[in-house]
Amino acid sequence: MVTRAEDLLSPDGAVARRLEGFELRPQQLEMAAAVGSALEERRHLLVEAGTGVGKSFAYLIPAIQRIVDHDERVVIVTHTINLQEQLIERDIPFLNAVIPEEFSAVLVKGRSNYVSLRRLKLASERQDRLFVDDDARHSLHTLEDWAYRTRDGTLSSLPQLPRPDVWDHVQSDSHNCMGRKCPQYDRCFFQAARRRMENGDLLVCNHALFFSDLALRSQGVGFLPPYDHIILDEAHNAEEVAADHFGLSLAESRISHLIRLLYDPRRRKGFLGALTLKDGSTSLIDKTIEQSMRCWSDAEALFDSLLQWQEHSGPANGRIREPDIVPNTLSDGMKELSDLLRLLREKAAKEADEHELNSYANRAADIARHAEILIKQDIEGCVYFLDGNDRGPGRLRRRRRRVALKCMAVDVAPILREQLFGREISVIMTSATLATAPGDFSHVSTRLGCESAETVQLGSPFDHARQMRVLVDHSMPQPDDAKYDDLLGPRIEQLVRETDGGAFVLFTSFTMLNKAAEYLRPILTDDGYPVLAQGADGPPGLLLKRFRDDRRSVLFGTVSFWQGVDVRGEGLRNVIITRLPFEVPDRPIVEARHERIREQGGHPFTEDQLPRAVIRFRQGVGRLIRSQTDRGRVAVLDPRIVTKSYGRMFLAALPEGVEVGEMTGNGE
Repeated sequence: MVTRAEDLLSPDGAVARRLEGFELRPQQLEMAAAVGSALEERRHLLVEAGTGVGKSFAYLIPAIQRIVDHDERVVIVTHTINLQEQLIERDIPFLNAVIPEEFSAVLVKGRSNYVSLRRLKLASERQDRLFVDDDARHSLHTLEDWAYRTRDGTLSSLPQLPRPDVWDHVQSDSHNCMGRKCPQYDRCFFQAARRRMENGDLLVCNHALFFSDLALRSQGVGFLPPYDHIILDEAHNAEEVAADHFGLSLAESRISHLIRLLYDPRRRKGFLGALTLKDGSTSLIDKTIEQSMRCWSDAEALFDSLLQWQEHSGPANGRIREPDIVPNTLSDGMKELSDLLRLLREKAAKEADEHELNSYANRAADIARHAEILIKQDIEGCVYFLDGNDRGPGRLRRRRRRVALKCMAVDVAPILREQLFGREISVIMTSATLATAPGDFSHVSTRLGCESAETVQLGSPFDHARQMRVLVDHSMPQPDDAKYDDLLGPRIEQLVRETDGGAFVLFTSFTMLNKAAEYLRPILTDDGYPVLAQGADGPPGLLLKRFRDDRRSVLFGTVSFWQGVDVRGEGLRNVIITRLPFEVPDRPIVEARHERIREQGGHPFTEDQLPRAVIRFRQGVGRLIRSQTDRGRVAVLDPRIVTKSYGRMFLAALPEGVEVGEMTGNGE
C-alpha cells in the first residue's frame, strides 16, 4: 500500500483532508503501528485503547495494508450491532474513498438472517393451511411486499411483523436448500451474500457468528472462508460468548415451536396438514402428526420433571451437578419423529417438500441428540444448569416456556489455545477495558488462553482530569445492610436533581433496578423528568433514542448499559453507579469457575471476582466522557470503594488525574 498509517493519519494526510474536525492522536498512531507489526509477524496482540483513541481506524488501516499488499484476508469481529454498523456504513467506506488501492468489505451474517424466496413462495401458496389467524397472514403479506423490494434480504431491513414467528416458514435454511436446483438460485439473497463473503477481503461479523464458526471448526466444519488474521473488537466480551458457544442449550420453546410448525392441533394448521404424498395416502402423515403430539407431551414431561427436581431437591441457581437426574423422556420420541419425517421425504409429491422435510427431520434429530448430551452431561469441562426459572411461587408455570437446559464451558482457555491461538494466524484483541491495572493484562490473557500475547495499553486523548469528577457517598451503608435499599432511592433522586437529569443510573441486578424505578418513577415524572427503565419501557435501542431526545431524561439500566453505549454531548452528564459490579456468585458459570480456581489452589475473589468487577466498573465510568467537549460526573453509591482494602483497585482504575470527592446526604 503506497500510503501508510502514519501518512494517512498525519495532520496533512488524506484522512485529515476529508474528515471534518480531525485531530492528531498519538495513541492512534501507536496502536496502528503495534497492530501492523503483529499482523506482519503473525503474532497475537492485546490492545487496550482508551475512549477517543479512534481504534477502528487504528486497526482497519493496517488490516487494509495486509489485504492490498499481500492479498490476505482479515476478519473483524464485533460484539454489538452498533459497532458493526459504524464499521460497514461509515469507517470502511470512508477509508475506501481515501485509499487508492482496491479492496472489498463484506458484512457477514448467519444464514437464518436471510429470506428464502422459494420458501416464501411456498408459504404464500399454502397460507390457508399454514396460518390460521389474520395477524399471521398479514405478516406473510408484509414479508412478500418487503422481499421483492429489499436489496439485502435480511432481518435488519424487515419491518416489524405482528407475528414474528412467520419468519421461520420463509428463512433460509441449509437443511432445505436446493442449491443450484432451486428456481430462485440466481436471485437468492443468501447465495449472493455467500459469494460476496467468499470473494471478500475484509469480512465483518459478530462474536456469536465467529465463535459458532470456531466451535464448528473443532468438529471439522465451518462457515467462514479461510482467513489470515482475526481482529476481535470489544474483546472484553469474548470469554462469555465463547463459553456459551462451546456449550449447548435446549429450551422447551424450541421444541414446541418445531412441533407447531409441523402441526398445531388447536388451530389444525401446519406443514404436515398441507403435505401431499405421491400415492395420495394420508396414513403416514397421520402417524407423523400423532408422533409429533407425543413429542410435545414428552417435552412437557421432561421439563416438568426438571422443574420438580429443582423445586424439591435442586439448588436455587438451577445448577445440575450430576448426570441423569431425571429420565430422558424426549430423545427416543424425537428420533422416531425424525425417522418418520425422513420416510415422508421419500414419499413427498413435490420436490420442495422433500427439502422442507429434510430440514424438519434434522431439527428433530438435533433436539434428540442435544437432550441426550445435556442429560448425560457428555461434554467435559462444562457446567450444567436449568436456566430461566425464578423459583418464585406461581411464577414457575407462567414462565416455563422460557426455561432451558444448558451447559457452558467453564474454562475456554484450553479450547481457544488450540482452536484459535494455536493456528498460523494473527489474533488482535482490542477494547477500551482489558487491563485491571496499569500494564496488567494477566486476567484477560489467562482467561482467554493467550498468555504469550504482546500487550499494549494506550490512554485516552481526552482530558478526564478537566472533563469529569468522581463523587463517592461515604455515608451510605454497605449494600448488604437492610438500610441500603431504603436510602438508595433518595440518594439517586438527589443526584438526578443536582444535574437536572441527563443521568444513567447503573444497577447490577433487575431486582434492584425495578425496586428503585418503582419508588422514583412517580416522584421524578411529576417533576418533568422522563424515567426510562430497562426491561419495562422498551428495548435498549429505543430507550437510548428516547434518552437522547430529552436532556432531562433519567435511564435506569443494568448489564447492557454498562458497556457499548455512546451518548455524546450534554445529554449524558451524570453517571450513577449504585453498586460495585461484582458478578452474582451463585450464577452457575461463576460458581463453577470459582470451584475450578480453588481446585487449582487459587483464590476466586482476587483472581476472578475482583478483576471482572474492576473491568466492568471501568466500563461504567467510561459511559460519561465520549468526546473532547463532554463534561460531567460519576457518583458511586457503594461505600466499599473507600472502606474495603480492595476499593483501591477501583479507585486506581479511574482515568489518570480525575478528582475524587465526597458527597453526603446534603449534596457535594
